Amino acid sequence: MIRTGLDVGSTTLKCVALDESGSIIYSDYKRHYSKISDTASEMLRSLRSSFPDEQLSVSFSGSAGMGFADELGIPFVQEVYATRTAVKEYAPDTQVVIELGGEDAKILFLEGNMEVRMNGSCAGGTGAFIDQMATLLDLLPEEMNSLAHKHEKVYSIASRCGVFAKSDIQPLINQGASKKDICASIFQAVVNQTIAGLAQGREISGKVLYLGGPLTFLPELRRSFDATLGLTGTCPENSLYYVAIGSALSPHRKVFNRIDDLIETIDSFSGDRNYNSVRPLFVSKEEYDAFSERHSRAFIRTDADLGDTGTGEVWIGIDAGSTTVKAIAINSNDEIIFSKYMLNSGNPVETVKRMLDDFYSAYPGATVVSSCVTGYGEEIIKNAFGIDHGIVETVAHYTAAYKFDSEVDFIIDIGGQDIKCFKIRNGAIDNIFLNEACSSGCGSFLQTFAGALGYSIEEFAAKGIFADRPVDLGSRCTVFMNSSVKQAQKDGATIENISAGLSVSVVKNAIYKVIRATRADELGNHIIVQGGTFYNDAVLRAFELEIGHDVIRTNISGLMGAYGCALYSKKNRKGNSTIASAEDIRSFSHTVRFINCGGCENNCKLTVNTFSNGKRFISGNRCEKPLVGTDRKNRSQELRDYDMFLYKQDLIREYMVSSDNRNGTVGIPMGLNMYEMLPFWSAFFRHLGIGTVFSDDSSRSLYLSGMHTIPSDTVCYPAKLLHGHIDSLIRKGVDTIFYPCLSYNFDEHISDNHYNCPVVAYYPEVLSANVKELRKIRFIYDYINPSMVKEFKTKMSRIMLSYFSNLEAKDIYDACDAAYSEYAHYMDKIRKRGKEILEYAKNNNRRIIVLCGRPYHIDPEINHGINEMIRDMGAVIVTEDSVSNIIGRVPVRVLNQWTYHARLYSAAEFVAEYSDSYDINLVQLVSFGCGVDAITTDEVRRILESNDKIYTQIKIDEITNLGAVRIRLRSLFAALDQKDVRGHNNG
Repeated sequence: MIRTGLDVGSTTLKCVALDESGSIIYSDYKRHYSKISDTASEMLRSLRSSFPDEQLSVSFSGSAGMGFADELGIPFVQEVYATRTAVKEYAPDTQVVIELGGEDAKILFLEGNMEVRMNGSCAGGTGAFIDQMATLLDLLPEEMNSLAHKHEKVYSIASRCGVFAKSDIQPLINQGASKKDICASIFQAVVNQTIAGLAQGREISGKVLYLGGPLTFLPELRRSFDATLGLTGTCPENSLYYVAIGSALSPHRKVFNRIDDLIETIDSFSGDRNYNSVRPLFVSKEEYDAFSERHSRAFIRTDADLGDTGTGEVWIGIDAGSTTVKAIAINSNDEIIFSKYMLNSGNPVETVKRMLDDFYSAYPGATVVSSCVTGYGEEIIKNAFGIDHGIVETVAHYTAAYKFDSEVDFIIDIGGQDIKCFKIRNGAIDNIFLNEACSSGCGSFLQTFAGALGYSIEEFAAKGIFADRPVDLGSRCTVFMNSSVKQAQKDGATIENISAGLSVSVVKNAIYKVIRATRADELGNHIIVQGGTFYNDAVLRAFELEIGHDVIRTNISGLMGAYGCALYSKKNRKGNSTIASAEDIRSFSHTVRFINCGGCENNCKLTVNTFSNGKRFISGNRCEKPLVGTDRKNRSQELRDYDMFLYKQDLIREYMVSSDNRNGTVGIPMGLNMYEMLPFWSAFFRHLGIGTVFSDDSSRSLYLSGMHTIPSDTVCYPAKLLHGHIDSLIRKGVDTIFYPCLSYNFDEHISDNHYNCPVVAYYPEVLSANVKELRKIRFIYDYINPSMVKEFKTKMSRIMLSYFSNLEAKDIYDACDAAYSEYAHYMDKIRKRGKEILEYAKNNNRRIIVLCGRPYHIDPEINHGINEMIRDMGAVIVTEDSVSNIIGRVPVRVLNQWTYHARLYSAAEFVAEYSDSYDINLVQLVSFGCGVDAITTDEVRRILESNDKIYTQIKIDEITNLGAVRIRLRSLFAALDQKDVRGHNNG
């Protein structure tokens, strides 16, 4: 009897047949494109051709196999169990299995208690993720592998979301990074996602087996795993088939006398056409015609010209977006005489060159008066072609929207890989929403599905218009949505109903995940929709149905960014245009080279783009030093003395010295609350004659060194870094690490209580439970409370005497007094310096930004240089703890029990109360994972709105999209620069 196993995966189907001795006599691997029964029958017919009269037993497995098996009455073997069965048979000494499939990822720990870790809500870092990245780069996965083998550097790329990663990759493409380096970076992102997201603190060691398609076909991906894990894993023969083999080895199989009997059973399978649906988008053609006529009214002429002579003044606008480049030219009547909409194909410079060449060919006699560019490629395009202005996307889109409706109060733009929404109040951008953690629902989301189903995006969109039962797909991860679509197909959903369902999903994602609206009708009364995605009538209709009223879509929805640029350049003419002429375009050249910057301790690896006009564009920088001109460099250098982040960094450095270790040494990890407590502990240990050793500075490499011990992928980045800091101290050979648990902070008398954040308070417990090496040394992580001085002294005396027998209790009490005194001195310095910066700004007419967050946000690895961005824009910086004491306690509507949050409330009140004395506004840094920040943010916004102050919140994590950060900051400063609207809240 032939024992057969079928592994029905999310994207592929694997079939294996074993003889009585367990030897593989047949195997096949195919993509099923959702046609599972057809693919399975095809494989079995191939098996029958070799073994026509054999009896056969079969069971199914795989992520998409359960429903199929149930329908056919064939036993189903859970895929983890199937993998374990095959590994025991063919590689019994394996300790860890890492398996990557089409849409799922697994780590199986086989030693001791068997445990499996699988991806849940996100399918980033799987085979489908790699396929999407390959499509973006216009490569095959195997071509990515070949290029990665030749890489020179690795960039930080997000892999938690298949579409969101493109927001990291696209700027690299736009900035001239080589594809070989991007390919290697994508593989490293998959490794990071798998280890940090799945291992979650359990160490991967011993004999590691690599299974699944991506790890079988991509040797460079395996090498990235090996390098990160510090071992050499094995990709066994038949690695693709282990689940199918385990299924064939299962004792639970159904017997068929002939293979033909199984084929007939499979051929009889059909979906039950029972799926959840939503209301149709249009109930009749008449309703659709009325909809189309209404939206045709927002019209600007796009076929204008310059008259019979073909001469005259024109203004050019360019939107260098994430996946496309748009360029238009307008005449003196604001009509469009020329427009181009092209995919950037990984080279926006060459794309814009072709566009300008086409323009000059069409209008050789035109005079370009002014030009402007926006988008991801703004800086490189501006430098390459001498564009006169560069503006932030929000300003470009608002400028265009205002042309069509002067009362516009809400704009939503859905682009290729990002969603931007902003509210308008009193003529100013008031609140900005960007997709920051997930990008399901953008334009490429629909384009990916259209391509997978064999349609152009235009054909696919049109099919959804008159769908009778649109599939209710919710708003899930882009990659996981594949499974929902495939299931809907198996259940009998037509392409029309899938298309309509996906359009509804895009809209729900934008409203409820990006904007986070509690009600769909709260967005505004004068709404303009923009972006190429809204050319899709199904998406537009779904949006109107969801919010409950009509919106405006112009006939140039996908060109609004470029049109806004052209209008802006017309309003802001500054003499003769510097844009490249037709002759310049013909002789244009562009070279790229890679260097290391020695401008500061970051030593960034820079990509230098040099153009034939003599200008350069540099990317790969963590600060602005390589980018800005002499004037901005001088201004930024001047303002360094008035940047509280830098001042606090320097103060902390002064405490990171140790000269006296007569009574021993302790290691101190520089993370989380140690940025607040270091002056305290430095004085304490110095007084006791105990030397201090500090962990290395935070960095990406330090994070990666401790990544394998992180137990939660959702905890904030500052906490994740602690694992690297502990690893750093252990590598330095310390025998004692001091990092106590602190439920309470110092009582500053500005709140109902003075708790630390639970992560800050108790993270030593997490480290103790997950970092094995800590069990080999002394780890002092006792619970203490510095806000109760008498009890603290008693507790610290008991703790220190238990670890250091040569100390005296009196000396410990004296050391506590010295610690409290030094901490008070440190806070006095911060508050005094804050006042000095405020006075400098007032006397020198400088803008002030209160850059609020936690003490650890001064760590450059955590803040990603945001303070430097603000300083380069001409503002001085103070922090929340340097001004919170001026106001004291603030009445709020929430339970005010967190020390850091209380400082934030007081700082917000200071900004509101002193608005007449200073040109001052507030920016809040928030780390992903801070679960209590939503309430705090609402309360801070309320305080600031009482005096119409600017408020921008920036979310940061281990891979923060700095392009999105710049959009926020530049939008903030653009609003401030409009004197008549200064002071409006910019959330």
